[in-house]
Amino acid sequence: MSGKKREQIQRSDSEWREALTPEQFHVLREKGTERAFTGAYVDRHDPTTYVCAGCGQELFDSRQKYDSGSGWPSFYAAADPAGIETDTDSAHGMVRTEVHCARCGGHLGHVFNDGPEPTGLRYCINSASLRAEPLKK
Repeated sequence: MSGKKREQIQRSDSEWREALTPEQFHVLREKGTERAFTGAYVDRHDPTTYVCAGCGQELFDSRQKYDSGSGWPSFYAAADPAGIETDTDSAHGMVRTEVHCARCGGHLGHVFNDGPEPTGLRYCINSASLRAEPLKK
């Protein structure tokens, strides 16, 4: 899957607003964030595949999820590294690495270098940007 060119999904703001809840639109399309400890998936621990709420792209897997104490679902790796992309985010007076969906460009959250082994990464992801599906084997 990593070697394939991904189909890009582009929609107008009105099409996104029709397809997403107001919170999902704010997070995915306006680079918003949900308040810490309020997201639906922060404490979810069952076997789950997390896909983009905007386009269904597979993003994360519950086997790489851990409790970072940050208040957002945290993962030490992506299910498929080609499913996400990163950019430098210098908003709010700090420099961070933004994570977004490689297929639709939706804002997911940020990645930090303070996670557990084996990667040392902490993908800090908004629940509103995700949809949980049964774990893919």
